[in-house]
Amino acid sequence: MTSAFPGAHELVRVIDDAVVLGDPHAITASLRVSLARLIAEQRVQLPAAVYQADPTRYARRLLHLSERHGYSVIAMTWAPGQGTPIHDHAGLWCVEGVWAGSLEVTPYDLVESAGEEARFRPQETLHAGRGSCGSLIPPFEYHTIRNADANDIAVSVHVYSQAMKRCTVFEPVRGEWCRRLERELEAAEA
Repeated sequence: MTSAFPGAHELVRVIDDAVVLGDPHAITASLRVSLARLIAEQRVQLPAAVYQADPTRYARRLLHLSERHGYSVIAMTWAPGQGTPIHDHAGLWCVEGVWAGSLEVTPYDLVESAGEEARFRPQETLHAGRGSCGSLIPPFEYHTIRNADANDIAVSVHVYSQAMKRCTVFEPVRGEWCRRLERELEAAEA
């Protein structure tokens, strides 16, 4: 366990139970239900550090890295207005649960790709409140996340099939076209 906190063992147990299912669709379906239940029951109390926002960008904090199964659990803290550019998950499946506050999640369709540029079309923005859980399974992994609240932080917990050390972000260049940029990711310990 990377960080001990009340309910951490139960969180790890439900993830372990899901990942042995093997199929990404079965794993993510199981995790969406389990995370929503854990959030609702409030038996998992995340470390106090995850409720502290970084004023310069959203914060990533490692909660657990499974030596046995390879998955990682990251808490993300979003100050008011903070968000991500369009990005992928480097081919990893992911389940995301909103632990506090609310987030806006906009999925994107990759319409076409030309060299280092890609053209995206946004889908309907989802408003995810506390207890909402969603998942991404490649190749459907392009999205943005944003805390649209002007006053309060949001906290989300992300379970990735492996440690996600990098991803591709897409910087707008013209219209629906974006330029690919590789981004190294770091997560402080909670």
